[in-house]
This record gives sequence, C-alpha cells and structure tokens, in this order.
Amino acid sequence: MFDTINWDDLRVFLCAARAGNLSQTAKRLRLDHSTVSRRIAQMEASLGIAVFERHRTGLKLNEVGERLLRHAERVESAVIAIREEASASDTQELVGTVRLATMEGIASLYLAQRFAKLRRTAPQLAVELVTSAQTVYVHKREADLFVSFFRPPGPGLISERIGKFRLGLFASQSYLDNHGMPASLRDLADHWFVSYIEDLIQVDSVRWLADVIEEPKIAFHSNSMIAQMNAAAGGLGIVMLPSFATNDRPDLIPMLPTLAGTVREVWLNVHSDLQFAPRIRAVRAFLKNTLKQDPDMQVTLADALPQPRTADCKNP
Repeated sequence: MFDTINWDDLRVFLCAARAGNLSQTAKRLRLDHSTVSRRIAQMEASLGIAVFERHRTGLKLNEVGERLLRHAERVESAVIAIREEASASDTQELVGTVRLATMEGIASLYLAQRFAKLRRTAPQLAVELVTSAQTVYVHKREADLFVSFFRPPGPGLISERIGKFRLGLFASQSYLDNHGMPASLRDLADHWFVSYIEDLIQVDSVRWLADVIEEPKIAFHSNSMIAQMNAAAGGLGIVMLPSFATNDRPDLIPMLPTLAGTVREVWLNVHSDLQFAPRIRAVRAFLKNTLKQDPDMQVTLADALPQPRTADCKNP
C-alpha cells in the first residue's frame, strides 16, 4: 500500500498539519478546497488509517499523524536538498526567490530601502519581504528566512544574532508645547503615550515601553509601529521607537535620551535544510554585512539605560 503514496499527497498533508484547516491549506498551495480534501483522503486510504481528527474548528493530527509528520518532514528535507542541488549551476549563479519575514517596522523603515544594493550584485535574485506581527516558523516553511527581535524556538533552526539597536522616547513639538518636556523619569507619569494594542501583541519583545515606565497612560493604540510613529508625530503622545525608525524624522524630538532607553537584539533565522543554498547564503550574507556596517545596529548595553528585561516570544 505504501507504493501508492506520492510526494504531492505528502506535501498537502504537511501543509494541512501546519495550517490546521483545509481552507488555509488550499490557499497556501493554490488549490481548491475539494482537491485538498481529496488528496488527504487519498493518502489516508493508501495508509489504511486516518491521520487527522476532524473538528468544526479544523484538523488536528492524531497519534499516527504526529508520527507521520516527523517522517514527512524528513522527506521534505530531502526533496528541498534535491531541488537546491539541481537549481545550483556550476557557476553558482544566484537565481531564484528568497522569502524573508520580519516585523513591519524594520521591514518597511530599514530593510526595504537597502535591498537595491543586493539587486545590483545579484540581479537574478528576487526577495519577497513579508511583514508579520507574530513569530514566523521557518521550520514549518512559512518563510525561508526570519529576522526577529528574539531567538525563536523550532527544530532544525539555525539562529545567529546579527545586531542590536537602541530604542528611545519621542514626541512632536506640538505635544511638547501642550504638555511640556519631561525632565525626569518620574515626570513621565504625567504624560500620554502611544503604544501597541495589548491583546494583539504576539511577541513579547515589542513590549519595549514597559522597560521605561510600568503603567503609562495610553492615548492611542495600534498594532502598527508605523501608525504609532505617525500618531506621535501628529501630537497624540509620546512613543517608544527604534533608532532605525527615527533617523529621517526631524518632526520627532527625542526625550530623556540618557535616562529612558532600552535595546533589542536582531536575530537571523534559517532552517538547516536551506542554510547552504546559494540564494539563501547570499541574502544571509547581505543582511549580516548590512547590519554589521551600521553603528546604529551594533550598539552596546551601555547605550541604553536602564538595562532591558529579557525579551522572548510567546509560547505558540
């Protein structure tokens, strides 16, 4: 019966196991819902046993499915290795697409404008820059690379710290005209702030405002760092922003730079299956060199007061 199992069915199984429902699986694989359902049923028929428990909320692997997932992931790794080997030419020409996932702020305000340099050296290499407010799991093939502000969990993950940046408090001149410039950390209790929507925070590392003030008065919430920055520029309140977001914003005035600050690390993550692929190596090298050559991305702990708490991701 195992002779009838094919890679296409396993590929659908892998995606369904990771997505947890048929609709998301169909969307990710660009298949229709009925095809996904048929492929899963076909694989279960080949095995002679069900691998999913069907619920109203979606699919859940049973014990057999969990074991099959581990085997299927090894098959997937082998297929990826074959594909990368076949696509690599004798001259190691950099051709293909690399999907890079990271937070909205660093993606839009730092990385996006720098990829033109990579394009000049590797014109046949395309980068897909995906913004995400939550942990992206490269071991689940959600992206080829993940740039994060923490070291994420995951089997087969190669993670390296490639930078560290400072965050500080900023406000507009109109806000300061109305509320005054705080002279001490104690004065912050009398001011209004702009911050994230608490119940939409997916990674603890963006709770950077809590490193400076325990119970801030929030005048405006947004799950977008760019929206927060623009709200503060409009005079709504004080905002905590990374250095890479404020270098070209003269409308945002720094406050208490020697008293109110913190730092976050930048981690570059890739699955071990892909770490030696030429296209992946090229983008990894570009990212590491870009941050290494930028002093704002290589700060020391002494550059921020007080010392930050350890920022980590939420349990998935």
